[in-house]
Amino acid sequence: MTDVDVNGNSGMSEMNEMNGNSGQLNGKATGFGKVIKPGATIGILGGGQLGRMLTLAGRNMGYRFVTLDPTEDSPCGQVADEQIVAGYDHVISARKLAEQAEVITYEFENVDAQVTELLMKEAYVPQGSQLLYTTQHRIREKKAIEAAGAPVAPYEEITSAAQLREVVERFGTPCVLKTATGGYDGKGQWVIRSLDETQEAFDTLIKSGAELVLEQFIHFDKELSVIAARSPGGEVKAFPAAENIHVNNILHLSIVPARIPASVQKEAEELAVRIASSMGVIGLLAVELFLTPDGQLYVNELAPRPHNSGHYTMESCRTSQFEQHIRAICNLPLGSTELMTPVVMVNLLGQHVDPLLELLDQPGFEDEELGVSAKIHLYGKHEAKHNRKMGHVNLLASDTARALTWIERSAIWESK
Repeated sequence: MTDVDVNGNSGMSEMNEMNGNSGQLNGKATGFGKVIKPGATIGILGGGQLGRMLTLAGRNMGYRFVTLDPTEDSPCGQVADEQIVAGYDHVISARKLAEQAEVITYEFENVDAQVTELLMKEAYVPQGSQLLYTTQHRIREKKAIEAAGAPVAPYEEITSAAQLREVVERFGTPCVLKTATGGYDGKGQWVIRSLDETQEAFDTLIKSGAELVLEQFIHFDKELSVIAARSPGGEVKAFPAAENIHVNNILHLSIVPARIPASVQKEAEELAVRIASSMGVIGLLAVELFLTPDGQLYVNELAPRPHNSGHYTMESCRTSQFEQHIRAICNLPLGSTELMTPVVMVNLLGQHVDPLLELLDQPGFEDEELGVSAKIHLYGKHEAKHNRKMGHVNLLASDTARALTWIERSAIWESK
């Protein structure tokens, strides 16, 4: 784990300029933004599972919550004090959220620009708008990563099919064409494996209306991620790196400790801290990385929020990623990121829920032979659709091999 304690005010002049430099709440003034004490109301833009888990963590600390989401009885709405049912572009509802909350955060990146602007003017949004502006756009994001001194795969903005063909020839195949905005879990991208695919790939993705970027394919040995948190005062802490395994472009497993050398673990955490500090992040930043067979790390993507690959922290670390995010945006001291036990987080998709529930009443669910403790988290979604994230299980064990054996024995994930 990497802890950085900085007593300067890096990144704060911009935040104070955007949010108003009052710096006072509950009678306490600070030069590094507001301190939002327990008992205050936190507003969450978005009502999905990340908002739900933020709310559950914050409730334990004594905060109240209001969420804005268009889906009635949303996962977050089920546990918040109030849900405002409205679209994310509904200005009147956004203003209502601003009136009720002393601090506002978001659980996803694709926030409406007009609503973001309104909230910045009428509410306290410590994460600011610049971070969203950067991470909503892959090209801007890559430039910010490079500015932090972190490596990314070679890339180029693409404006025509002819240019795409020329760059593919230069990069070599395979390479990946992506939309600069939108897209998740493999959507909005095309792996180009031959020059013959360039025209079709360009014609398909350009229909989105988004700018396009081509990335050279990185032949990686492992996919990793690190969750870093930064407070308004410049305190930065990183959680241990997770080793991630994807199936059909959807995260399947996060293994912690990652099966990598200690030097690589340290480098990954230091990269996350460097990027979070360089970008003036407030709250959480998830940094996804590729590790090549020769030990090189490349940053793939960023997410300015709690992240699926950080769910393992809920039972295995002294502080969960969700509590840490609350601490950061409320300007409280950051908690310890120490790993207390090896863990494997496994996602529950729609097709896995019934097999899990059937296994629950069987005597071997918590395998005494393996010494595995299974912690189940279901998100309260109303319909279990195929490949839709419905929950996750954190498997705590004396070593990750035992947890992986439990997953194999359970047979829950045979239908991937």
